[in-house]
Amino acid sequence: MTRRAWRASTGRAPADSVRHDEWLRFRRACPGDAEAVAHLHAASWRRHYRGAYSDAFLDGDVIADRLAVWSQRLREDDPSRCTILAEAGGVVGFAHAVFDEDAAWGALLDNMHVADGHKRRGIGSRLLALTAEAVLDRPERTGLYLWVLEQNVDAQAFYEACGGECVGRDVVSPPSGMPGRLAGSPLKLRYVWPKPSVLLARLPSGQRSG
Repeated sequence: MTRRAWRASTGRAPADSVRHDEWLRFRRACPGDAEAVAHLHAASWRRHYRGAYSDAFLDGDVIADRLAVWSQRLREDDPSRCTILAEAGGVVGFAHAVFDEDAAWGALLDNMHVADGHKRRGIGSRLLALTAEAVLDRPERTGLYLWVLEQNVDAQAFYEACGGECVGRDVVSPPSGMPGRLAGSPLKLRYVWPKPSVLLARLPSGQRSG
């Protein structure tokens, strides 16, 4: 199967990844997906980013903010970016990467979220692996990295289980550049995969290239 064949593939997922009555499909996002992605993104922030982002923002403008961001991101095809969706009767997860974002670390996995009722079923691992494939499809292969909140220890454990290495710490950037949306001065950690190919083992054999 070619690396891009998964984009249009549909099939029943393993029993340990989604409920037996659901179909799991992965594909590239399109403009019509902006609202669904924005709502999932906002819900994930509300659940996991309290203490880092202000309650006023999370309980107020977060949906409008995410809808504006995703409408812009998905308005036109951009070869410098990649947004992959996981669907099971609707959008249940997504990953958004920016290629060649950093000269040292490579592509940035800017966002990856899975709907709360669909976690621990392998969706995050598949999204991470498919993002790695997209990076490896580029003319010049690079590393892959992301930032995760220092307070989000569950996500850190997941990335470490996926082979990620923590190499740095910095101050969190405010959503849409508005400092008032932060709660204090939260910190973030940089996790890296210098060779994203190590993540391909997390793809089912039928979805691997070659």
